[in-house]
Amino acid sequence: MASEAPTLHHQHVRLYDQVRSVHLERAHELDPAAIVYRVKRYDFDPELASGIELAQAGSLAAARMALRSRITRVEVDEPLYLDSLPRTAAVLAALGIKRLFGAPRAEVATYAIENLDPFAARPPRLRSRLRRAVERMLSAYVWHRLDTVVYGTPGARDLYGETFARRPRRQLTVEALPSPCRCDAERTVQRDPDGVVFLGAFSPRKGFGDVLAAWPAIRSRRPLATLTLIGSGGMLDEARAAADADPSIRLLVDPPRDVIHTELLRAHVLVLPSRRVGDWREQIGLPLVEALAHGCEVVTTSETGIAEFLIDAGHIVLPGDADAARIADGVDAALARHRTAADIRSALPAVDGRIAAGRALFEEQVPA
Repeated sequence: MASEAPTLHHQHVRLYDQVRSVHLERAHELDPAAIVYRVKRYDFDPELASGIELAQAGSLAAARMALRSRITRVEVDEPLYLDSLPRTAAVLAALGIKRLFGAPRAEVATYAIENLDPFAARPPRLRSRLRRAVERMLSAYVWHRLDTVVYGTPGARDLYGETFARRPRRQLTVEALPSPCRCDAERTVQRDPDGVVFLGAFSPRKGFGDVLAAWPAIRSRRPLATLTLIGSGGMLDEARAAADADPSIRLLVDPPRDVIHTELLRAHVLVLPSRRVGDWREQIGLPLVEALAHGCEVVTTSETGIAEFLIDAGHIVLPGDADAARIADGVDAALARHRTAADIRSALPAVDGRIAAGRALFEEQVPA
């Protein structure tokens, strides 16, 4: 963790709890800004950081940074993302203190995609209940400081409308859909009509174990089918064992972004059967977005915030509790479809939804 609090060069700041490669990719398409983060995600690609002002800081260091720097705009994590609340509140409080000494008021905005109320369940233990009460207060504080909220899904818009009575000065919905990826202009990759890919964390909440359990049934119907596992996580040992035991399964552990692009261009189907686990629910699912951008058929569950779009666009959306047999049926049905990548990408917007939302946060001008 960084121990110093440098002065930021940019007056526009993106305050993120976690930073990952996709944040860096988007930063190159948005107005210049400093990214102040707490931790790097496993998929952080340092090569994408070129030309971006990055600063790592915990709660106190980020607050000191806010006191020392001239900040006119700050994008913060959404108020229902509980892990980031202390740090976000500390920075907003620091900016409030500066106003007492004549500094201009910074404009504050957020992009919201949460679709499960973290305050709905009552924690069983007193200590947990006290912590949740503090989190509720911090969440309300951050919410009341917001000038603009851009919602990435209708579900997020509805949840925030039910959770908070006050409305920000500006709020709008820009659905979190990708634009077609342009990487195929730089390479020629032959699509495998029997290729299936799982991309993301190897974990129960992503349905990883159920995908492995479904694979023998898929292979029994489609002997030429192949499964490529891309990612890492707590079930990495299970992934290694499956790949070692079955030649139709290939494992790529945290490959470079360029490899991921190639694999998605090659795959016919992406499967990501997310599960609701405790107080966690799939908000969007970055692998789903990336699969759509590359023209893959998608097999997922109704837990994702873009389930309605996927259904309307002809993809396969299973119930949240779908077992291995249902997943096998879904993947088999997706492999039977003959839509081209161009057919699938034709349903996507011309501008990536997250880029459009990023511009809308502070009404940035679209480049000519």
